[in-house]
Amino acid sequence: MMRLQKYLALCGVASRRHAEQMILDGKVQVNGITVREMGVQVDEAADLVSVEGQPIHPEAEKHYLAYYKPIGEVTTVSDPEGRPTVLDKFRDYPVRLFPVGRLDYDSEGLLLLTNDGEAMNHLLHPSREVQKKYLIKASNQVSDGEMQQLRRGVMIEGKLTSPAEVRLIRRETFDTVLLISIHEGRNRQVRKMLEAIGHQVVSLRRVAFGPIALGDLPRGQWRRLTPQEVSKLKAL
Repeated sequence: MMRLQKYLALCGVASRRHAEQMILDGKVQVNGITVREMGVQVDEAADLVSVEGQPIHPEAEKHYLAYYKPIGEVTTVSDPEGRPTVLDKFRDYPVRLFPVGRLDYDSEGLLLLTNDGEAMNHLLHPSREVQKKYLIKASNQVSDGEMQQLRRGVMIEGKLTSPAEVRLIRRETFDTVLLISIHEGRNRQVRKMLEAIGHQVVSLRRVAFGPIALGDLPRGQWRRLTPQEVSKLKAL
Protein backbone atom coordinates (compact mmCIF):
# COMPACT_ATOMS: atom_id res chain seq x y z
CA MET A 1 0.00 0.00 0.00
CA MET A 2 1.12 3.57 -0.65
CA ARG A 3 -0.31 7.06 -0.62
CA LEU A 4 -2.16 8.02 -3.79
CA GLN A 5 0.07 11.03 -4.54
CA LYS A 6 3.17 8.85 -4.29
CA TYR A 7 1.61 6.34 -6.68
CA LEU A 8 0.88 9.12 -9.18
CA ALA A 9 4.52 10.20 -8.99
CA LEU A 10 5.68 6.60 -9.41
CA CYS A 11 3.60 6.40 -12.59
CA GLY A 12 5.33 9.49 -13.95
CA VAL A 13 2.14 11.54 -13.95
CA ALA A 14 3.59 14.46 -12.01
CA SER A 15 5.77 15.39 -9.08
CA ARG A 16 4.23 14.47 -5.72
CA ARG A 17 3.38 18.11 -4.98
CA HIS A 18 1.63 18.56 -8.34
CA ALA A 19 -0.10 15.21 -7.86
CA GLU A 20 -1.61 16.50 -4.62
CA GLN A 21 -3.09 19.46 -6.49
CA MET A 22 -4.49 17.12 -9.15
CA ILE A 23 -6.25 15.16 -6.40
CA LEU A 24 -7.70 18.33 -4.86
CA ASP A 25 -8.89 19.39 -8.33
CA GLY A 26 -10.84 16.13 -8.71
CA LYS A 27 -8.79 14.82 -11.62
CA VAL A 28 -7.94 11.44 -10.03
CA GLN A 29 -10.15 8.38 -9.69
CA VAL A 30 -9.57 5.19 -7.70
CA ASN A 31 -11.67 2.24 -8.87
CA GLY A 32 -13.95 4.66 -10.70
CA ILE A 33 -14.54 6.96 -7.73
CA THR A 34 -13.16 10.50 -7.77
CA VAL A 35 -10.85 11.24 -4.84
CA ARG A 36 -10.55 14.81 -3.54
CA GLU A 37 -8.81 14.40 -0.18
CA MET A 38 -5.28 13.63 0.95
CA GLY A 39 -4.25 10.47 2.78
CA VAL A 40 -5.91 7.91 0.51
CA GLN A 41 -3.94 4.66 0.29
CA VAL A 42 -3.91 2.49 -2.82
CA ASP A 43 -2.86 -1.10 -3.45
CA GLU A 44 -0.79 -0.92 -6.61
CA ALA A 45 -1.53 -4.58 -7.37
CA ALA A 46 -5.31 -4.42 -6.89
CA ASP A 47 -6.61 -0.85 -7.30
CA LEU A 48 -7.28 0.82 -10.64
CA VAL A 49 -6.09 4.42 -10.62
CA SER A 50 -7.09 6.81 -13.41
CA VAL A 51 -6.31 10.43 -14.23
CA GLU A 52 -9.18 12.20 -15.98
CA GLY A 53 -10.57 8.77 -16.89
CA GLN A 54 -7.32 7.37 -18.31
CA PRO A 55 -5.88 4.38 -16.38
CA ILE A 56 -2.27 4.79 -15.26
CA HIS A 57 0.37 2.25 -14.33
CA PRO A 58 3.93 2.47 -13.01
CA GLU A 59 6.52 2.76 -15.76
CA ALA A 60 9.42 0.39 -15.20
CA GLU A 61 11.88 2.33 -17.37
CA LYS A 62 12.72 5.85 -16.26
CA HIS A 63 13.70 8.48 -18.81
CA TYR A 64 15.77 11.61 -18.18
CA LEU A 65 16.21 14.22 -20.91
CA ALA A 66 17.93 17.58 -21.28
CA TYR A 67 16.11 20.02 -23.57
CA TYR A 68 17.15 23.46 -24.81
CA LYS A 69 13.90 25.36 -24.42
CA PRO A 70 13.69 28.29 -26.83
CA ILE A 71 11.93 31.56 -26.10
CA GLY A 72 8.23 31.32 -26.93
CA GLU A 73 7.34 28.00 -25.29
CA VAL A 74 5.48 27.64 -21.99
CA THR A 75 6.65 25.09 -19.45
CA THR A 76 3.31 23.33 -19.02
CA VAL A 77 1.59 20.23 -20.34
CA SER A 78 -1.02 22.39 -22.11
CA ASP A 79 -1.74 26.10 -22.39
CA PRO A 80 -5.25 27.62 -22.29
CA GLU A 81 -4.03 30.46 -24.53
CA GLY A 82 -2.94 27.99 -27.20
CA ARG A 83 0.75 28.89 -27.03
CA PRO A 84 3.40 26.26 -27.90
CA THR A 85 4.49 24.14 -24.93
CA VAL A 86 7.79 22.42 -24.20
CA LEU A 87 6.05 19.06 -24.61
CA ASP A 88 4.88 19.65 -28.18
CA LYS A 89 8.09 18.07 -29.50
CA PHE A 90 7.54 14.99 -27.30
CA ARG A 91 3.96 14.03 -28.24
CA ASP A 92 5.24 10.87 -29.93
CA TYR A 93 7.82 10.03 -27.27
CA PRO A 94 7.25 6.47 -25.96
CA VAL A 95 6.51 7.58 -22.37
CA ARG A 96 4.72 10.56 -20.88
CA LEU A 97 7.25 13.22 -19.86
CA PHE A 98 6.99 16.16 -17.49
CA PRO A 99 9.23 19.20 -17.06
CA VAL A 100 11.27 19.50 -13.87
CA GLY A 101 10.35 22.96 -12.62
CA ARG A 102 9.65 25.90 -14.89
CA LEU A 103 11.38 28.25 -17.29
CA ASP A 104 9.56 31.43 -18.28
CA TYR A 105 7.94 31.92 -21.69
CA ASP A 106 10.42 34.72 -22.46
CA SER A 107 13.45 32.80 -21.18
CA GLU A 108 15.50 30.04 -22.80
CA GLY A 109 17.95 27.35 -21.86
CA LEU A 110 18.26 24.05 -20.06
CA LEU A 111 15.10 22.25 -19.00
CA LEU A 112 15.07 18.70 -17.64
CA LEU A 113 12.26 16.34 -18.62
CA THR A 114 11.48 12.98 -17.03
CA ASN A 115 8.80 10.41 -16.26
CA ASP A 116 10.33 9.86 -12.80
CA GLY A 117 7.93 11.68 -10.49
CA GLU A 118 9.91 10.84 -7.38
CA ALA A 119 13.04 12.35 -8.88
CA MET A 120 11.08 15.50 -9.78
CA ASN A 121 9.83 15.76 -6.21
CA HIS A 122 13.33 15.52 -4.75
CA LEU A 123 14.95 17.91 -7.23
CA LEU A 124 12.32 20.60 -6.68
CA HIS A 125 12.09 20.34 -2.91
CA PRO A 126 13.49 23.53 -1.31
CA SER A 127 15.53 21.52 1.21
CA ARG A 128 17.70 20.13 -1.62
CA GLU A 129 18.93 23.62 -2.54
CA VAL A 130 19.73 22.53 -6.10
CA GLN A 131 21.70 25.29 -7.84
CA LYS A 132 20.41 26.70 -11.12
CA LYS A 133 22.81 28.80 -13.17
CA TYR A 134 21.73 31.60 -15.51
CA LEU A 135 23.60 33.68 -18.06
CA ILE A 136 21.85 37.03 -18.22
CA LYS A 137 22.22 40.32 -20.02
CA ALA A 138 21.08 43.22 -17.84
CA SER A 139 20.27 46.74 -18.94
CA ASN A 140 22.94 49.39 -18.37
CA GLN A 141 26.04 48.95 -16.24
CA VAL A 142 25.61 46.81 -13.13
CA SER A 143 28.04 48.18 -10.57
CA ASP A 144 30.21 46.15 -8.20
CA GLY A 145 28.08 47.43 -5.33
CA GLU A 146 24.89 46.23 -7.00
CA MET A 147 26.41 42.80 -7.56
CA GLN A 148 27.25 42.71 -3.86
CA GLN A 149 23.59 43.39 -3.11
CA LEU A 150 22.63 40.28 -5.10
CA ARG A 151 25.25 38.27 -3.24
CA ARG A 152 23.81 39.39 0.10
CA GLY A 153 20.19 38.98 -0.94
CA VAL A 154 17.55 41.49 -2.06
CA MET A 155 13.92 42.04 -1.09
CA ILE A 156 11.35 40.58 -3.49
CA GLU A 157 7.68 41.00 -2.59
CA GLY A 158 8.55 41.51 1.05
CA LYS A 159 10.89 38.54 1.38
CA LEU A 160 14.68 38.48 1.27
CA THR A 161 16.25 36.21 -1.34
CA SER A 162 18.98 33.78 -0.38
CA PRO A 163 22.50 34.93 -1.29
CA ALA A 164 23.26 34.42 -4.99
CA GLU A 165 26.54 33.59 -6.63
CA VAL A 166 27.28 36.38 -9.10
CA ARG A 167 30.15 36.58 -11.60
CA LEU A 168 30.79 39.45 -13.98
CA ILE A 169 31.28 38.24 -17.55
CA ARG A 170 31.28 41.53 -19.43
CA ARG A 171 30.36 45.14 -18.71
CA GLU A 172 29.55 47.37 -21.69
CA THR A 173 28.27 50.93 -22.00
CA PHE A 174 24.61 49.96 -22.29
CA ASP A 175 24.43 46.45 -20.79
CA THR A 176 26.13 43.98 -18.46
CA VAL A 177 26.46 40.19 -18.81
CA LEU A 178 26.38 38.24 -15.54
CA LEU A 179 26.46 34.58 -14.52
CA ILE A 180 24.04 34.16 -11.61
CA SER A 181 23.50 30.99 -9.59
CA ILE A 182 20.55 30.54 -7.20
CA HIS A 183 18.91 27.59 -5.48
CA GLU A 184 15.49 29.11 -4.85
CA GLY A 185 12.68 28.75 -7.36
CA ARG A 186 10.40 31.74 -6.93
CA ASN A 187 8.38 32.93 -9.91
CA ARG A 188 10.56 34.98 -12.31
CA GLN A 189 13.07 35.32 -9.49
CA VAL A 190 16.18 36.36 -11.43
CA ARG A 191 14.28 39.05 -13.30
CA LYS A 192 12.82 40.40 -10.06
CA MET A 193 16.24 40.35 -8.40
CA LEU A 194 17.64 42.57 -11.16
CA GLU A 195 14.62 44.86 -10.94
CA ALA A 196 15.27 45.18 -7.19
CA ILE A 197 18.68 46.76 -7.94
CA GLY A 198 17.34 48.99 -10.70
CA HIS A 199 17.97 46.96 -13.88
CA GLN A 200 15.94 45.03 -16.44
CA VAL A 201 16.82 41.60 -17.80
CA VAL A 202 17.32 41.92 -21.55
CA SER A 203 17.93 38.19 -22.09
CA LEU A 204 18.12 35.13 -19.83
CA ARG A 205 19.46 31.66 -20.56
CA ARG A 206 19.66 28.85 -18.01
CA VAL A 207 22.97 27.09 -18.55
CA ALA A 208 22.96 24.53 -15.73
CA PHE A 209 20.57 22.69 -13.43
CA GLY A 210 22.53 21.14 -10.58
CA PRO A 211 25.27 18.98 -12.12
CA ILE A 212 23.69 19.03 -15.62
CA ALA A 213 25.06 21.64 -18.04
CA LEU A 214 23.42 22.93 -21.21
CA GLY A 215 26.75 22.66 -23.03
CA ASP A 216 26.56 22.88 -26.83
CA LEU A 217 23.05 21.44 -27.12
CA PRO A 218 21.37 23.30 -30.03
CA ARG A 219 18.34 25.48 -29.32
CA GLY A 220 15.12 23.45 -29.59
CA GLN A 221 16.94 20.10 -29.45
CA TRP A 222 17.12 17.45 -26.72
CA ARG A 223 19.32 14.59 -25.61
CA ARG A 224 19.13 11.77 -23.08
CA LEU A 225 21.15 12.21 -19.92
CA THR A 226 24.08 9.84 -19.56
CA PRO A 227 24.03 7.22 -16.78
CA GLN A 228 26.71 9.26 -15.02
CA GLU A 229 24.55 12.41 -15.15
CA VAL A 230 21.53 10.51 -13.83
CA SER A 231 23.63 9.17 -10.96
CA LYS A 232 24.77 12.72 -10.10
CA LEU A 233 21.17 13.94 -10.08
CA LYS A 234 20.07 11.12 -7.80
CA ALA A 235 23.00 11.80 -5.49
CA LEU A 236 21.51 15.23 -4.81
